[in-house]
Amino acid sequence: MRPDQWNTITRAVRGESAAIHTALIVDSPWIPPFLGLSTERYIHDADVHFQANVEILQRFPDLILFPGFWVERGMAAEPSGFGAPVAYYPNQPPTIRHIMADIHDVDRLVQPDPLTDGLMPDILRQYRQTLPLVRDLGMDIRVVAARGPMTLASHLMGVTEFLIGLKLEPERTHRLLRITTNLVRDWLDAQAHVLPGVEGILILDDIMGFLGEADYLEFGHPYFQKLFSVPVEVKALHNDTPNPVSFRHIPDLGVNLFNFSHMVPIRELRDMVGDSVVLMGNVSPLDTMVNGTYDEVYAAAANCIEENGQHRRFLLSAGGGVSMGTPDSSIRAMLDAATAHGGGTE
Repeated sequence: MRPDQWNTITRAVRGESAAIHTALIVDSPWIPPFLGLSTERYIHDADVHFQANVEILQRFPDLILFPGFWVERGMAAEPSGFGAPVAYYPNQPPTIRHIMADIHDVDRLVQPDPLTDGLMPDILRQYRQTLPLVRDLGMDIRVVAARGPMTLASHLMGVTEFLIGLKLEPERTHRLLRITTNLVRDWLDAQAHVLPGVEGILILDDIMGFLGEADYLEFGHPYFQKLFSVPVEVKALHNDTPNPVSFRHIPDLGVNLFNFSHMVPIRELRDMVGDSVVLMGNVSPLDTMVNGTYDEVYAAAANCIEENGQHRRFLLSAGGGVSMGTPDSSIRAMLDAATAHGGGTE
């Protein structure tokens, strides 16, 4: 991320930015096929990964890639630390196989170490290799990312099994969430240790949106609070489920930037979270950005800017990550809409 782009993020967090800028969460599902690369090469070859990210930045210099130069392995990094087997494919991100049949298997889980276990040491090695190259371009890696504790739990045992365990075995569920929360915290710390310019975190967790409010407050909120208690300037949460029960509790987590679903109207979400949180959204990533024309994406982006009104804590984005198959025209339509309707660049 360039210094001016990081300044845009932090000014939005502080409520100082008068212009609307476009920021997109991009990773291995979108970048390799967009550039005509195999996902396998993008993931395993550090030079290919670096050059691909640079090419995206050169094509779209006004676009903020969030978190930027993200070294990820699909959903596999954190589960692999527990010994979850990883399956690789030429043209899609890797997947993992569950290692827990049900919640009772938490009794045999061993707390992983990000420095030694699974794919995480290799990711740290790649960050060490990439950081000097990024800095040679006058940029830095400012944000580290991790899947959230509930998403990680669901990757270990399956979503249905996790939700059943939550209702039938609350004590074991809390034990599992303590383990996954500790791994997420340690993984963020390990990344920040090899990336000394880090001033922000991104937690991605959709499973928190699968719960009713009482279950969220018992099984979700305390663990997310622990993660977002770290002393960094930008505390970002991605949850693109449309379930609103956790939304009004987001400020209490310490979250100051929220990437949310295109199915949640901006005005309604603003009423729930208040004025202290940067809303990052919410053009439909599939129906509009993948399948829409330039004009349709432009209109959707302009509508988001209009719906945001005069709030300074806003970044134009997809209502989720950028989906595989999103064309050049959709990115350019969002950038053009931000320039025309959002006050341009500062």
